[in-house]
Amino acid sequence: MMPALSGIDHIHVFVADRSQAQAWYADTLGLTPVAALASWSKDPKGPLIIADTSRSVCLSLFERQPERCRSTIALGVTAGAFLQWRTHLQRHLETPPKLVDHQLSWSLYFSDPDGNPFEITCYDYATLAADLATG
Repeated sequence: MMPALSGIDHIHVFVADRSQAQAWYADTLGLTPVAALASWSKDPKGPLIIADTSRSVCLSLFERQPERCRSTIALGVTAGAFLQWRTHLQRHLETPPKLVDHQLSWSLYFSDPDGNPFEITCYDYATLAADLATG
């Protein structure tokens, strides 16, 4: 029998400058350093662990040259939160997020300053389609 997984603990993200990246992630996604894990970031090769307030989204920022092959980090939200994120990202990003209708879901695509790709996805398709049509 396969052992159970309890979720994704964290995702490694390579950035050119951890300090600048930390500021961007705090301002754009509300992710801040996890105090209990701060000692790892004292090592220049160690990660700076950042998370949302519930620690349900946790990234490990490593100061390294970005990798050529990258995975997109997709974050799930409700229809109401999707609209709020769209407005927030349009205000905070130099390039507005790309809105994509996947017929079963809606997504916003954007990248951090180091080119790491992100997606915010909502599966409440009908509700969000109606909200997008009226607003």
